[in-house]
Amino acid sequence: MADNIPAGSTTEGAIQVGQQAQQPADARVSAPASYDVADFPVPHGREEDWRFTPLERLRGLHDGTAEATGGLRVDVTAPEGVIVETVDRGDARLGRAGKPVDRVAAQAYSSFEKASVVTVPKDAVLTEPVRIAVHGEGGVAYGHTQIEVGAFAEAVVVIDHTGDATLAANVEYVLGDGAKLTVVSVQDWDRDAVHVAQHTALVGRDATFKSVVVTFGGDVVRLHPRVIYGGPGGEAELYGLYFTDNGQHQEHRLFIDHDTPHCRSNVAYKGALQGKDAHAVWIGDVLIRAVAEGTDTYELNRNLVLTDGARVDSVPNLEIETGEIVGAGHASATGRFDDEQLFYLMARGIPHDEARRLVVRGFFAELVQQIGMADLEERLLAKIEQELEASVS
Repeated sequence: MADNIPAGSTTEGAIQVGQQAQQPADARVSAPASYDVADFPVPHGREEDWRFTPLERLRGLHDGTAEATGGLRVDVTAPEGVIVETVDRGDARLGRAGKPVDRVAAQAYSSFEKASVVTVPKDAVLTEPVRIAVHGEGGVAYGHTQIEVGAFAEAVVVIDHTGDATLAANVEYVLGDGAKLTVVSVQDWDRDAVHVAQHTALVGRDATFKSVVVTFGGDVVRLHPRVIYGGPGGEAELYGLYFTDNGQHQEHRLFIDHDTPHCRSNVAYKGALQGKDAHAVWIGDVLIRAVAEGTDTYELNRNLVLTDGARVDSVPNLEIETGEIVGAGHASATGRFDDEQLFYLMARGIPHDEARRLVVRGFFAELVQQIGMADLEERLLAKIEQELEASVS
């Protein structure tokens, strides 16, 4: 049931060993990465990177007019042995994962005053997660977070966004050789919040990075997860789920840069939409450079449209510069709610609303299970049911 998408727009492709493919869309970013906001022109909505984003609803984050007037409370709870610091912007460790790649990320890097740095020491294996609570207290804020996991260490980190804010931020994940990091980023903002962020992971040799991005709240949420490999043997798994409601704009724009041999990536994002002017955007860019022999990559996006008036833009891009790969492919599908599934369940005595909930829960179940934390999984499933209840009330 989880992958049973009814008829809609679908695109699929796969490349096997020894074959090459040319995509019409270039997976590279349109401007060079930089810490300096002046290196990026003000976007006007005609640029490829910004054509889906409602710039007028970003409240000046994109053009330099948004002054930091608001409050942002960051609380970190960590197991013994984890080093938690609040540092000034001049700390030499900041920016190690990678530079900002658009104007909002550069503005955030130029404007934050304090950064949260969480360090998991080498060889440490955490038995409890690190929890980072980010709570908006109104107004405009700029943030920066860095999570570093030392060589052969293992950790789970949960970043939970709540409250009200107009926030631009950068989040860095730095993985040492052989490290394993799982990050769950939850966007459970109040309805009027705006959140624009770049997430950059630098994956060390033979390291494993798993990201689960969950987006529910906010007026506009635009997230840009990026993966860079620091050595051969790195693995990245990027999962995401989003529930886009009346008038919300939720945009997830991924980029995986395979610039190192014998690395692997897997992407799976799923979204449900309901209500007038609900708009979800998913961009999946994968670039396999000429030096990245032995790459194995796949990306998937599925969208379930529950009501009239919702819009989805799903664009997978795959650019390959070498045929010496294990495999590469992508799939994207968007479809309406399947009445046949409802009929099947209702014919067995299940009421309509309960049958609807079961179908949507089944659609998301595979991704929710990737979280691996029972309390958080239950909370997210409850949130999905809350969204469904609102649509039928």
